[in-house]
Amino acid sequence: MTDPPFELRVAPEDAFDRLIGFVVDDASEIGRLTGHLLVTPRVCQPMGLVHGGVYAAIAETLASMGTAQAVMADRKVVMGMSNNTTFMRPATEGTVHAVANAIHRGRTTWVWDVDVRDDQDRLCASSRVTIAIRDPR
Repeated sequence: MTDPPFELRVAPEDAFDRLIGFVVDDASEIGRLTGHLLVTPRVCQPMGLVHGGVYAAIAETLASMGTAQAVMADRKVVMGMSNNTTFMRPATEGTVHAVANAIHRGRTTWVWDVDVRDDQDRLCASSRVTIAIRDPR
């Protein structure tokens, strides 16, 4: 693997994903990633439901990582451009499981569909995320 075309400004162990406890389970296939998050009070809003921003963050993490994995060898950088997350049902306990699939793999953007389900495989949130691909500054 080549060195990234940028310098990390935040160590992965100090980044937001680690703070909320999100774990990427599988990133071995280009265009598909999976991950999970244990539902704890730190990721919930005051009513005890997983915070909507957590679902959006999970989706953006997987989409960004997946796109970066695909374009890093070309010395490109990626950044979130759009994130539309819709909430279907609340999760209040257990684990939520995310699956991200690239539905468009362009030269300057990738578009991802990300579904987050609970332990009973019920759809909790669905996201469409667009990731920009750029040359480093």
